[in-house]
Amino acid sequence: MAPVGVFGTLDAKSHGAVALVYVVATVAMGFTAFSYAQMVRVAPRAGSVFTYARTALGEGPGFVAGWMAMLDYLLIPSVAYLFAGIAMEALVPEVHRWVWTGIAVVVTTLLNLWGVRAAARVGFAVLAMEVVVLLVFVVSAVVVLVRNGASRDWWSPLTGDAGFSAAAVVGAVSVAVLSYLGFDAIASFAEEVTGGSEKVARAVLLCLALAGVLFVAQTWLVALLEPVSSAQLAAEPSTQGSAFYDAVDASVGGWLHDLVAVSKAIGAAFAALAGQAAGARLLFAMGRERRLPHALARTDSGVPRVALLVSATVTMIAAVWAARRDDGLDHLVSVVDIGALTAFVLLHASVVSWFAVRRMAGPPRWLAHVVVPVVGAAILVAVIVEAAVSAQVVAVVWLGVGLVVLAMQGVRSVR
Repeated sequence: MAPVGVFGTLDAKSHGAVALVYVVATVAMGFTAFSYAQMVRVAPRAGSVFTYARTALGEGPGFVAGWMAMLDYLLIPSVAYLFAGIAMEALVPEVHRWVWTGIAVVVTTLLNLWGVRAAARVGFAVLAMEVVVLLVFVVSAVVVLVRNGASRDWWSPLTGDAGFSAAAVVGAVSVAVLSYLGFDAIASFAEEVTGGSEKVARAVLLCLALAGVLFVAQTWLVALLEPVSSAQLAAEPSTQGSAFYDAVDASVGGWLHDLVAVSKAIGAAFAALAGQAAGARLLFAMGRERRLPHALARTDSGVPRVALLVSATVTMIAAVWAARRDDGLDHLVSVVDIGALTAFVLLHASVVSWFAVRRMAGPPRWLAHVVVPVVGAAILVAVIVEAAVSAQVVAVVWLGVGLVVLAMQGVRSVR
């Protein structure tokens, strides 16, 4: 249900071609998912892109990949918690969103400390609830469209409602990428999954494919129900955040508006549960390799509790800070996106290095080991270039700090 929060923004940016945005974004992220599936077979260990880049490119690039991925892994749960806080504030406006955000962090952190199996069971239950709500929305939307017709042209979610613009679609993809971040977190649990790396590889690809289908379907339907044009949404930015809810309210009824809001609040919080756990495992892996303080590698009954508590603390600070600011969500989203995309570029480089340059698995398959990662990296670089300047500045500063840390570690190792 990730598109619920960004539908209005994407509709305005793409001139109404919001479903096409998700088609393009799914294909673009598919290259990255395929590279993840290649590397998880090579290095089925915690740490995700940090482990892959370290294995294929060396210690330095591995550290940089992990360092940049921390912007994603540590902050994307903050975005999800903030979505939960915003949704709950819409239902209970007497309580400020930062309070709901903080409560969500505490509850999910306790579940993660309980253990990965318990968190997985709760997460699956929440996922099932989200799927049911999404099905209710789909059925209700189809019934309304059959009875009353569409507010826009039936093909406008692909072609736009006011003329097609390829540049507008590409620009919107840079925002839509946020909806997919998290599929890669599956790879960070490679040491805890039963069934081996092949199961992890299949799960990464399946998760992305299913998400893409659901994103395209729900945005197509809500675009047809949307009573205002994309131009009106662009002219009134304050209406973009609630555009999905407003369209549902106007076309189906307030009951579905409330149901979607509750589902979004609960679903976002428990999506953050998985993100927080993945972030902790990245810290754990970097601590185990002594690229971050070794205390992060401590475990208790198989749970990296120290890394989890550090991850939760960073998440809490970022989420509550953003919840108390009107522009907090925009800042968080921009920084998360560019951190993840930079790490993904190094993931693609790892595939080329391991399979095609070093030929560690025998003769390379040129399509899988060269063409796919090169095209995937090129797409990501294009999206990074289209990102907000403020996010690019934050990424450069963060990278600079990481390079200083890396240099200091090099000096200590020489001594």
